[in-house]
Amino acid sequence: MTLLHQDSLVLGPLRVMRRTPAWLAEVVLAALAPGGAPVAVAFCNAHTAELALDDPEFAAALQRFVVVNDGIGLEIAARFLEGRGFPDNLNGTDFLPYLFARLERPARVYLLGAAPGIAGEAGDRFAARFPNVDIVGARDGYFAPEQEAEVVAAVAATRPDIVLVAFGNPKQELFIARHFEALGAKAAFGVGALLDFTAGKVARAPAWMRKARLEWAFRMAQEPGRLVRRYTVGIGWFLVAVLRLWLSAGPRQIL
Repeated sequence: MTLLHQDSLVLGPLRVMRRTPAWLAEVVLAALAPGGAPVAVAFCNAHTAELALDDPEFAAALQRFVVVNDGIGLEIAARFLEGRGFPDNLNGTDFLPYLFARLERPARVYLLGAAPGIAGEAGDRFAARFPNVDIVGARDGYFAPEQEAEVVAAVAATRPDIVLVAFGNPKQELFIARHFEALGAKAAFGVGALLDFTAGKVARAPAWMRKARLEWAFRMAQEPGRLVRRYTVGIGWFLVAVLRLWLSAGPRQIL
């Protein structure tokens, strides 16, 4: 996996790239080209960052990824800690379709995760929309730990170019870090709820909310039992951690 930390937000042990979707697409397309260096991508929101700041194993795993920013929490942290934000908001739900539309040759794609039937439906929709997306396999994320090696072998047997893993974090990034070489993919992504959105199981926020980076509020209203704590207590702890990092580094300009 390629480790790229140039022009990044330093957030404790994390390095979150300040880049655009076009730049990230170029990185992935280069990995997919003959002789390209494989790459793993993590979309880091405030919840991801909070987990990494609290879990050294997860933070170490993320150092093997190209980590990009996702959401208003990272934007606030960047401006608070370093006085400048990110050039764009990067999330898997928007980026993967953007990437698929720019594929220069057919790419073999495996979808792993979500509830039974979701990955298959998402794969059908991707294949119908993007002519260079060749779905070579799909399976849900409901398997026992003792089945993990079997699942990895089954994915590798399809000879994927791209693997999308939708387990939620930190599980999806830890899975990719453990098995990236064994999966045999040229590019791997931890994609969270992407398959649910693509399959139509979960509705996305209206465009104006996404533009205002308020999609978290829409999702919390949809799934309060699962997400209220993440977007209240979890974000609170993240902001406290950001404040501690700021105090330890000394005052900086706040925009």
